[in-house]
Amino acid sequence: MTRRECPLHGAGVDPARLVGRRVRQVMAAWHARADRGATDDPVEVWLVDDLGDAVHLTTGSDWCLVVDDAAPHSGYGMGGHGSVEVAPWTRGSPFVRHAGEPVVAVHERFDSETGRVSLEIVFPTGSVEYGSWGGDLRSVG
Repeated sequence: MTRRECPLHGAGVDPARLVGRRVRQVMAAWHARADRGATDDPVEVWLVDDLGDAVHLTTGSDWCLVVDDAAPHSGYGMGGHGSVEVAPWTRGSPFVRHAGEPVVAVHERFDSETGRVSLEIVFPTGSVEYGSWGGDLRSVG
């Protein structure tokens, strides 16, 4: 295993490919339970850049932050466990204030046992950091 890999999920894509590109749209997936509604924090996030490419952030079963190039999928039902809803994330997203700005840097943070634990995406007016905290996808800071 190299430094850039998750033990169970591999290295994924190099998120530095976002540098110089503009995040045009943010899509997210939320777990929704019939009795409680959707969770506040998404379980998956897709950053769609100005070239139409997507960088997908989610957590692995090993608590690693998975970064790959999977395109947004449709929502789906989970029987008695609710559903997963996928939609543009336009309100409450930490990325909203940076919409249309170019990415100037990307910083990955690693844990020796878990692999990648967070990803900071830097814009001219600030940064957004996402990570795997206790196996859940969370905004840091």
